[in-house]
Amino acid sequence: MKKLVIINGPNLNLLGTREPQVYGNMSFERYLEILRKEYPMVKIDYLQTNMEGEIVNALQEYGFQDTGIVLNAAAYSHTSIAILDAIRAIQAPVVEVHISNIYSRDEFRHHSVLSAACVGVIIGFGLLSYRLAIEALLDEYDTTNR
Repeated sequence: MKKLVIINGPNLNLLGTREPQVYGNMSFERYLEILRKEYPMVKIDYLQTNMEGEIVNALQEYGFQDTGIVLNAAAYSHTSIAILDAIRAIQAPVVEVHISNIYSRDEFRHHSVLSAACVGVIIGFGLLSYRLAIEALLDEYDTTNR
């Protein structure tokens, strides 16, 4: 695995300005630059969309390649059976990421319908959650270095 894709869901295009006390002050585009510099040996694709169907399409597009998927479906994590079904239908490993600690927030955020289909879940470490997901995918699923 020398390719990863990060898929971000609704409102994550507002990182850096949206609720900085919860999500921090850095835009995801800036953080993506940092990630790409930290992992020059890995091609990191990125998609942010506010539309559920586009997340499903991206999972289907990348899900049959030698690709790891880091997914922050945001609010769709708590509601989307369509995204759950897409994760179950593909072959690529998916790590679910949440920037904030969903268990310290509104009760309706305490449950993700997606978690059962993902190889792992990383919650509450801010943007570092993405790096932890990348490390997990590279360590556990990168068969090119074994």
